[in-house]
Amino acid sequence: MQIKNFIVDQNLKELTEHRTVVLPLACYETMITKNIHGFIPLHWHDEIQFVLIIKGEAIFQVNEEKITVREGEGLFINSGCLHMATDENDSGCIYICLNVSPHFILSQELYTTHVSPYTQATNLPYLNLDTEEVWEKNILAAIVNINQLIQQKPSCYEIDISMQLTIIWKNLIINGFDLEYEQVEKLKSHRMKQMLNWIHTHYAEKILLDDIARAGQLSRSECCRYFKRILTKTPLNYVTDYRIQKSLILLQQIEFNVTDVAYEVGFNSTSYFIAQFRRSMNMTPLAYKKYKNSY
Repeated sequence: MQIKNFIVDQNLKELTEHRTVVLPLACYETMITKNIHGFIPLHWHDEIQFVLIIKGEAIFQVNEEKITVREGEGLFINSGCLHMATDENDSGCIYICLNVSPHFILSQELYTTHVSPYTQATNLPYLNLDTEEVWEKNILAAIVNINQLIQQKPSCYEIDISMQLTIIWKNLIINGFDLEYEQVEKLKSHRMKQMLNWIHTHYAEKILLDDIARAGQLSRSECCRYFKRILTKTPLNYVTDYRIQKSLILLQQIEFNVTDVAYEVGFNSTSYFIAQFRRSMNMTPLAYKKYKNSY
């Protein structure tokens, strides 16, 4: 079942519960453009994520890097990493998304030595998985198998899923990664999340650049460099885009008109809200509201 609207807290941590009835994981097929935003917005979660593109192609951003993933290829996204995804070239991209708790990958006795060092490493935010190496093929095949097991639920399928996860993890770690643990990189990630947390808590209020920089314990110029490097936009442009994202949900509610929504999400001018909405969504807020309420 596709998740069309990612629920995140103020720190951009996704709140969607990634689990089946009895397992701390979720596996489903998702079409990027069917998300309420038209893309998968920036978020993070404690779960490890594996992706397999089954149609089209997508651009994933993990922390500061952008990766093009094509049909038949996959991606490993490590625990706690900021990430987002957009459809590339209107390809109608569909992918299998597997989210799994790191503690479920291997038994508790093996977690400390064979899982935790990899989820804590600062030089392993993601791995691009294609079909050039046998280990990559094994991981992609196991993702397909888990997706089928979740859908079909044969007898003892939970045990089969656990076995497939072991295959995935063994193939991922047998390649001899030289793991690094840079405190500076951890601090950068922490500060970025602090600034995003502050924006998502106060987006409906008046926001100044000084406020955002202070939340990350940075100077104004360093704050701008963080946003430019990771999000390729200024902090205040991010605030505007985030307000537009928040408006999409409110516009679908009958009791809110366009002016109500504008002020509810932090704009102090209806005309400015309309202009920014049109820039972002290629339609006016009223047109979007009518479109969404028509079905």
